[in-house]
Amino acid sequence: MPWSDERYPVSMKNLPPRVRHKAIEIANALLVAGRPEGQAIRIGIWSAKRWGSAHAVRRASRNSVNRDS
Repeated sequence: MPWSDERYPVSMKNLPPRVRHKAIEIANALLVAGRPEGQAIRIGIWSAKRWGSAHAVRRASRNSVNRDS
């Protein structure tokens, strides 16, 4: 059964909401692709954390550029 923002694995409970949403999205796609549940969860969390870090860096650099203008 696919996960949602209301129902997701316990291991995702401490993720920030945006990162959790992305982890759920990735894990659900991995399940559809045939990955085992545990593997889908681990990969989903890891990938979402990397995604969140990349977006945080981009957002910070955009904010500093906007402040300098």
